[in-house]
Amino acid sequence: MLYIDPHIHCISRITDDYAAQFQHGVRVVIEPSFWLGQPRTSAGTFRDYFLMIMEWEHQRAKDKGIHHRCLIALNPKEANDERVKDPVLEMMPEFLDHPNVLGVGEVGYDAITPAEEDAMIRQIQMAIERNMPVMVHTPHRDKARGTERIMDVVDELDIEPSRVIIDHSTEETTKMILDRGYWAGHTVYPNTKLTPERFVNIFKEFGTERMMLNSSADWGDADPLNVPKTAALLEAQGCKRADIQRLVWDNVIEFYGVERMNLPTDLLEAAGMSVTNS
Repeated sequence: MLYIDPHIHCISRITDDYAAQFQHGVRVVIEPSFWLGQPRTSAGTFRDYFLMIMEWEHQRAKDKGIHHRCLIALNPKEANDERVKDPVLEMMPEFLDHPNVLGVGEVGYDAITPAEEDAMIRQIQMAIERNMPVMVHTPHRDKARGTERIMDVVDELDIEPSRVIIDHSTEETTKMILDRGYWAGHTVYPNTKLTPERFVNIFKEFGTERMMLNSSADWGDADPLNVPKTAALLEAQGCKRADIQRLVWDNVIEFYGVERMNLPTDLLEAAGMSVTNS
């Protein structure tokens, strides 16, 4: 089985992690922009960061046989920092047309502040102008209220829910996300937030429609192999391989589009793809 990890912060991983992913069947990774753990104090540091995930990480993954794509955004946490907010939002358009950039993300909420909401709206408007998909970050605290608020805000914008994935979903949010027509992303960590075992229960309840699975694999306790490991657990728990393949491959390409993903034909054929261009 082949895998796409649709939300992984490769900049925080060592090169050996790419090699291990390839050995476990991961062939594509998507890296959204995120908070690095240490606050950035000027817009120039974001410029360097965007270039790094667009170009250097793309090459580092390629050297290990993995296709790397990314998303560009001012993350929610740093949207509260007046030193960087407006300058970064002003520079973003010049990066969004890069061939390795699939869309806008992560935007959304951290502490559910007006500044975060303003940055989210402005960035989604950039995506709308370019017909790009959007990845939204739900807060780790007060998740249900934040998720509901995200959908209320996005509903007021001129973008179809099917073009938006709302990530870091858990048991308390997956149903509300799917009921309103959005995609639900599920970030699986080894021990915290959403474990593989908890995701199995979610998957058995909701199936494959508009569902995604990712590892995040950021600077905290995380595992860059959590997509194939969770897929193995799903199979061990009796889930059909065809459903698992849809979750970990077909759905990602359906969301972003074959043309935008720009993957080799032989790789798509190896995964048994049957999705249409979008």
